[in-house]
Amino acid sequence: MSTRDLLPVATPARTRSAVRELLRPHRRLALGAFAVMVAATAIGLATQPLLGRIVDLVAERGTQDGGAAALTWPVTLLALVALAQGAATTLGLALTATLGETVLSRLRERFVDRALRLPLEQVERAGSGDLTARVTADVSQVADAVRSALPELARSVLTIVLTLGALALLDWRFLLAALVAVPVQAHTARWYIRRAVPLYAAQRVAAGAQQQQLLDTIGGAATVRAFRLEDEHAGRVSRLSLAAVELTMRGVRLVLRFYSRLHVAEYAGLAAVLVAGFFLVRSGSASIGTATAAALYFHGLFGPVNTALVLLDDAQSAGASLARIVGVALPETDTATGTETGTAPDTTPVSGAGPAVLVSGLGFAYEPGRPVLHDVDLALRPGERVALVGTSGAGKTTLATLVAGVHRPSTGSVRLAASPGWERADRADRVVALVTQEVHVFAGPLAEDLRLARPGATDDELREALARVDALAWAEALPAGLRTVVGEGGHRLTPAQEQQVALARLVLADPPVAVLDEATAEAGSTGARTLESAAGRAVEGRTALVVAHRLTQAESADRVVVMDAGRIVESGGHDELKAAGGPYASLWEAWSRTHASAPPDPPVSSPVSPPSI
Repeated sequence: MSTRDLLPVATPARTRSAVRELLRPHRRLALGAFAVMVAATAIGLATQPLLGRIVDLVAERGTQDGGAAALTWPVTLLALVALAQGAATTLGLALTATLGETVLSRLRERFVDRALRLPLEQVERAGSGDLTARVTADVSQVADAVRSALPELARSVLTIVLTLGALALLDWRFLLAALVAVPVQAHTARWYIRRAVPLYAAQRVAAGAQQQQLLDTIGGAATVRAFRLEDEHAGRVSRLSLAAVELTMRGVRLVLRFYSRLHVAEYAGLAAVLVAGFFLVRSGSASIGTATAAALYFHGLFGPVNTALVLLDDAQSAGASLARIVGVALPETDTATGTETGTAPDTTPVSGAGPAVLVSGLGFAYEPGRPVLHDVDLALRPGERVALVGTSGAGKTTLATLVAGVHRPSTGSVRLAASPGWERADRADRVVALVTQEVHVFAGPLAEDLRLARPGATDDELREALARVDALAWAEALPAGLRTVVGEGGHRLTPAQEQQVALARLVLADPPVAVLDEATAEAGSTGARTLESAAGRAVEGRTALVVAHRLTQAESADRVVVMDAGRIVESGGHDELKAAGGPYASLWEAWSRTHASAPPDPPVSSPVSPPSI
């Protein structure tokens, strides 16, 4: 199986830059959370000296002759420290969580926005499994890290830093003793990071490859069974699954070795602090209580140090996932051109009095070396309706998607001229709109589904758009009218009605250029003429490129363009081309013979509620 050209993964430098970019608008929140966490940690560090003071009081006075009374204030202060630390920690964690969720939400939005704008051929080369793994497993990994690891890591790092400072305040020699553990811990961390970063990155790639193979196998189950390829595909899934499991087990073994080294550092450091305390107390340089506080401080480091280092494991895994998300959400910038890598525009809107659509020297290949379009030139005048016809595989849909900006040309260019008045705020960047035979109706009220094309549309504007495509009657006959929930889990629309919804969206979006790729094909022979009429009204006043599934669409077009083998072979009016006796005349004759005895089409819309299918 060929290696896929996966979607980009951000470099470590770009990932750090992206995090800073996402945090920049929330500097005040970040500083506030940091200040509160510092305060909470500092308050908590008063516990060890108070315990040390209690030890000194007991050693000096015992529990007789006022000794017990002397313990009242230290014990009271311990209770107050616990309450104050708890309150400050709660506030700090809340602020940290708010910051993390806000930044994560923004990252998700950027990811979805960028993913929807990725060139289709780039997604096809990578495979939908790569994109699916990023939007599911990788996002979940980062979300878990933000919700649990980030607050804990912040607390742990602050506790480590401030505890080392507190040890220095007790006696600098305690700090030196505690630092005995640092070389072992630092070496262990570096050793772990060098191995963990590539390992977790490989795990993410393996998970994406495994998911892609599962999607391919399940999605093509009928074909797999038809060609008796069950064993071969099961073997592929098994091999990719075993590769993913092997990488996971390598990670488990790495973590076990990581922990064993940490234990050595812990006990070496604690032994050094206890030895230092023994000699300092013996020489009179420190009291028993001070030595006790120092030992408690270092023992208190066990948890934060282990937590911080353990979170390195989560951090490396989350970092690998974050790099994959940032690679799509915030791609690298090409410093030479100033454009984002891999996202060069498919179309270039220009103003002027020339053609509304100008295609020049257009070539395109889905696979290198196998072009499907060859040096195509085409100009559409403002307001002109052009029908693209030709046999299957002629390149009609490819040309249409290139004009719509779905694909990027391999050679040549597509330029769109904006007609006067299109630059309304609610139509920004909508120079061209594409309607295909594959229509998706989103789950929710029909009105909200329509407002995807124009969020601020009023109910009257929605009804006007539906009426224009002959869909108002059945829409108002739904159980709750335009408020009826449609789509998955709601009232199911017929394919023809779904197509009318798509055409109504086109009317609401109101782009100057419309591309219809067999937009009436889903109706089959039932209601096709009604949909053709609706499509015609939807593109009135616009420049339209129509991939004609039925030649009646070509008959009513201003101009017909005939394609064959990726080239334009004829162009002219319907009557002109029919009389010329060329390729179009042959297509029309074959079409006429096939449909001469076809019964008239029943209407697609109905005053009653459509059946649920």
